[in-house]
Amino acid sequence: MTLALPRRATAEFSGTALLVAAVVGSGIAATTLSPTDVGLQLLENAIATALALGTLILIFGPVSGAHFNPVVSAVDWWLGRRAGTGLGARDLAAYVVAQVSGAIAGAVLAHLMFDLPAVSWSRTGRDGGHLWSAEVVATAGLVVLVFALARSGRTSAAPAAVGAWIGAAYWFTSSTSFANPAVTVGRAFTDTFAGIAPTSVPGFVAAQLVGGLLAVAVLAAWYPHAADTADDVVVPHLTRETTPR
Repeated sequence: MTLALPRRATAEFSGTALLVAAVVGSGIAATTLSPTDVGLQLLENAIATALALGTLILIFGPVSGAHFNPVVSAVDWWLGRRAGTGLGARDLAAYVVAQVSGAIAGAVLAHLMFDLPAVSWSRTGRDGGHLWSAEVVATAGLVVLVFALARSGRTSAAPAAVGAWIGAAYWFTSSTSFANPAVTVGRAFTDTFAGIAPTSVPGFVAAQLVGGLLAVAVLAAWYPHAADTADDVVVPHLTRETTPR
């Protein structure tokens, strides 16, 4: 009996929700604790996000693979569609819906935890070629990382490696590394430190999709057999129900 799609989709929903709650919540806490130091606010936000992401991969990886990201899921489907590995089209649709709805729920959850209105549309504009190019780099690097780990049999390192990439990219990209269309949509629902204006979302999402395409090209050159291990992205999920012994 294969692991049920609803079970995997709820894991993707919950994991993405908690990830966005960590991003938004730590941003709210950072501006409260360090109101006059933007650099310190970013450091606090980056550390909390990286640690939360690694932990969530450990929790949800064995259930759904812990993608939490439509670009990762889409590349997994694209690479595995001929090899019979990775997500199927139905799985991909369910994952993307779960990830986007989970991201929105996570922003609402963060607001409620800090006694703020459930939704406040962001007014933080994030537009410009330099930000979009940063999103291409951040997203492509993330996707190449997770597929390289799978292809080389090092998925056990994914929690630390993925968290480290996102934490570092907070600092070396001008966009602070959203690198995730679902998270980008969720962050439009918060007018706090982590927010992005709804009008800026399409540019970011387009750049992230370009990053995914760039990653596919890079993987074809560096890891031509990446499709063989598409089932192991980000963390191998259980393919059969098993009884603990």
